[in-house]
Amino acid sequence: MKNKLFLSIYLGCSVFYLLITAFNQEEIARVVKPFLLPILLIAVYFSESFKTKKILITALIFSWIGDVILLFADKGEIYFILGLVAFLISHLFYIVLFNKQTRSKSISNKLSFGAGIGLILIYFSVMIGTLGPKLGPLTLPVVIYAVVISTMLFFALKGSYQWNSIPYNSVLIGAVFFISSDSILAFNKFYHPIPQASFLIMITYLIAQYSIVWGILNLNQKK
Repeated sequence: MKNKLFLSIYLGCSVFYLLITAFNQEEIARVVKPFLLPILLIAVYFSESFKTKKILITALIFSWIGDVILLFADKGEIYFILGLVAFLISHLFYIVLFNKQTRSKSISNKLSFGAGIGLILIYFSVMIGTLGPKLGPLTLPVVIYAVVISTMLFFALKGSYQWNSIPYNSVLIGAVFFISSDSILAFNKFYHPIPQASFLIMITYLIAQYSIVWGILNLNQKK
């Protein structure tokens, strides 16, 4: 019951954060942001034990570290790079997390699975092709990051075909929203300023984290 309470608190706090972000209350938003992921962490902590619980907690911790570091991104490029590294590590743990979930079936619809892989490859190609000329000395770190998040999305896609049914394929949806958030951030920083970028980055990010956590908890719920 406690984990459901904290999941609800996370949703409520996320809505509050998004409202103050939409109204450009940046100072209040900076204070609230570091408290959002810890609420989700507490929800996972109070959930029943399962074999990949520590991996999920570790992924969330590195995401939280990235959140905090990126608060200082306007102070210098080093903070953006360190934030990128923290989220890179978080995504690596998400890859391990997705790969270690129990598979209950094989991939039956190979055509749609192949189409999904094709879309991931197209995303990667468009992302790097568009941003590549703008990245300068950050080309290699951003390309590595793009490879990792594309791999994370692949394992979420693969899992959606192999795991027990989850309503709305929550983990895959979360992975898509996570990549959307990272992509908006990258295009806003390197390509062209996007109106209400902070709001768009955070709404997709907060949905992503909730969807992944909710999906993993439901996948591992004892019958």
